[in-house]
Amino acid sequence: MNDKNTNDWRADIESAATRIDERATHFLRQTPLWKLPAAAFGVKAPGAEVWLKLEHMQVSGSFKARGMMNRLLANDIPASGVVVASGGNAGIATAAAAQALGVPCQVFLPGVSPEAKRARLRALGAEVVVVGQLYPDALAACLTRQKESGALLTHAYDQPEVVAGAGTLGREIEAQGGLPDSVLVSVGGGGLIGGLAGWFEKRARVVALEPEKAPTLYRAREAGEPVDVDVSGIAADSLGARRIGNIAWEITQRQVEHALLLSDEAIRAAQQWLWKELKLAVEPAAALPLAALQTGAYVPREGEKVCLIVCGANVDPATVA
Repeated sequence: MNDKNTNDWRADIESAATRIDERATHFLRQTPLWKLPAAAFGVKAPGAEVWLKLEHMQVSGSFKARGMMNRLLANDIPASGVVVASGGNAGIATAAAAQALGVPCQVFLPGVSPEAKRARLRALGAEVVVVGQLYPDALAACLTRQKESGALLTHAYDQPEVVAGAGTLGREIEAQGGLPDSVLVSVGGGGLIGGLAGWFEKRARVVALEPEKAPTLYRAREAGEPVDVDVSGIAADSLGARRIGNIAWEITQRQVEHALLLSDEAIRAAQQWLWKELKLAVEPAAALPLAALQTGAYVPREGEKVCLIVCGANVDPATVA
């Protein structure tokens, strides 16, 4: 399904939305869309609007709830349940979806994952297994367990149902506020940007944002193909995939022109600004879109409607202020 055309992705996203509406409205929320003048963020662009899509208020604390629930609803789940490898957010979303559907869930985490996310997983009834230090270590162990148990594998970002589920976020933005001119979105493995680019196609400019210390898409573009990169830094727990997903790579090659890198210092400053000025407690990954605006890495045009995806809130509140 990785060679699908854009019309196919939009159809899959519509199917995901229908599936969720029919079977999981008790689980997934329609998250708020705030529209504010760009000047409120210190951005000088006359007439420009900044839209904040507050997806960190989603069930399980991140956009991942959409893709994980769609994956589970679209498949028969064996008695052994579901397994997933995650830096934290995909695991939390899978565990929450599994709990809502009454099926077992096992989550493989890397050592870099924060204790707050581990505690959340246990509270959701998931079995937590910590393996190695980074996401690829957890993924390898997860794949081994899946072969042994026959459980349904939920990938954090590189499955069609996961990408289509993430794409329902774009559909929701358009239904709530109309078509934005641009959408700024953080990239780890690429499930979210794949879904958003699959929905918006080129009707809106989708801009990829990555930490300088976790540049999976940026380096893939330099190399002309997905490559492994070293990942570290402030957002490594949620944007810590070592390689861009194959599905996201295919979609972004056609639909995403710009991939920008941001420093840990800029990400941290934006995270603190969101808390101090708007009382939004978000994880570092969710602060990249604002960091792009406030550093001038992305400069809106006059009158532009730019949508920032505030993607996750699974963070220890004591680290935000």
